[in-house]
Amino acid sequence: MSHDLTLRVYYEDTDLAGIVYYANYLKYIERGRSEWLRALCIDQLAMQRETGHVFAVRRVEADYLRPARFDDLLVVRTALAQASPARIVVDQQVRRGDQLLFSARVTIACVDGQGRPVRLPSRLRTAIDG
Repeated sequence: MSHDLTLRVYYEDTDLAGIVYYANYLKYIERGRSEWLRALCIDQLAMQRETGHVFAVRRVEADYLRPARFDDLLVVRTALAQASPARIVVDQQVRRGDQLLFSARVTIACVDGQGRPVRLPSRLRTAIDG
């Protein structure tokens, strides 16, 4: 179960050398996770409004392998790696064509308004359990 998000590198994403600033990869993969959840029919705003539950990043393990540059067309791939009752782990990659530029393993917890862990929404569990 994976999802691809295509995006372009804009001038604002880069440093003086025209290379994507390292923190922007975290923004790119955040967008990828949001679109992955949307593709699984998870409306994060509705979830928060109805239950008070949100997703929070608990851990990120990242490897910067090659630089992306101004005007590159990138693909952010998000794939489920693991799931437990209250969290999911996804593997994410940023690619330019067939070149792997960045990879990350991200642990996301479902939490209530006080930051305490809660069970994943049943709709998400159904979608990922296939």
